[in-house]
Amino acid sequence: MVAISETRQQQEHQHSSTSDRVAVLLMGYGEVERYEDFANYNEQALNLLTAKFAPVPLWLYPPLAKLLAVFDLHEWSHQHDKFISPHNAIFESQRAGIEQHLQEKWGEDVQVFKAFNFCAPHLPEQVLAEIKEQGFTKVLIYPLLVVDSIFTSGIAVEQVNNALAQMKDQDSHWVRGIRYIPSFYNEDAYINLLVQMVEEKVEQELAASHLPSQTGIILMNHGCPHEAKGFTSGIDESQALYELVRERLINRFPLISVGWLNHQTPLIKWTQPNADLAARNLIDLGATALVMMPIGFATENHETLLDVEHIIGSIRKKHPEVTYIQMPCVNDHPTFTEMCADWAHDHIASLRDAEPLAVNPQLAVEKAAKVLSHSHDHDGHSHDGHHSHDHDGHHHH
Repeated sequence: MVAISETRQQQEHQHSSTSDRVAVLLMGYGEVERYEDFANYNEQALNLLTAKFAPVPLWLYPPLAKLLAVFDLHEWSHQHDKFISPHNAIFESQRAGIEQHLQEKWGEDVQVFKAFNFCAPHLPEQVLAEIKEQGFTKVLIYPLLVVDSIFTSGIAVEQVNNALAQMKDQDSHWVRGIRYIPSFYNEDAYINLLVQMVEEKVEQELAASHLPSQTGIILMNHGCPHEAKGFTSGIDESQALYELVRERLINRFPLISVGWLNHQTPLIKWTQPNADLAARNLIDLGATALVMMPIGFATENHETLLDVEHIIGSIRKKHPEVTYIQMPCVNDHPTFTEMCADWAHDHIASLRDAEPLAVNPQLAVEKAAKVLSHSHDHDGHSHDGHHSHDHDGHHHH
């Protein structure tokens, strides 16, 4: 008898503690590290990103992805000696750093998992399967790479939803709680860090040789298409982020411009000025030094590295007298991983305190079917078969 009641207590204890556990799903793009994976990466990216703003028919994706891979090979092998992006390694450091800060407060109950939008074996469906297997029932979705909010982060939600739809149990969903951090474009801590990084760099490398009014600062955002088939494309958040950082710097450094890192897809109107044009504009206004600072990306990737390097290379040909400084993203800066953890604490607390969700996916199917059959009844016929024109008042004449 005693043994039974003890095991029951243990079970109850385990039950109460599992409901306190939270899996934080940190999401980035991921970048391929082997050229062979490029066509697959491109196809995933086309499916998720380009489909939302470009008039590209579905059948075109596989051949287009292969074509893009040919361009990528040229850029990788010939121009950059088989460049391997540091993105995935940095993202892992960010994950580990954030987890360390979170566990200082929550212990082992909170774990941070990374998912990459486009790269196996860390695709959201693979990582969610692992989260479920480890007995987590509460998930905090946390997109990290890009700070433009709804559009890029919306892809993260789209992939999570697709994975969850495939993983549902018949009559009860394994997920008992879910929260989301869309972006940190207006977080003071992030803005302060960006400003501090720029100020320190100018102090170290430019202050002795360039007047502040000659020191151009280009704050680089993730490029956004103006038309995204009605999707919120992240322009508002990115613009707000730029204004907040600019405001803190402009009294000392008058030459500041946004520079959008666009994917120059044909037929699409992209945010302007792009980083290249922004640089040329500031040189026209008398900049003798240019600081290229990524603010819309939290993690280094081929855009912040290769694209910016290309831009600087092409402008330097025309303006060799200008000093160019390419700044890193915040990456795994200890201040940054700590603030990321801070932004998550409230959501983790809410997930732990909230009554567990009890969602029955079967009900959704039944309800939709019911509504459908119900709407057929209203197609202009009443149940007894007569036309229901009784309300127009004319049928008596």
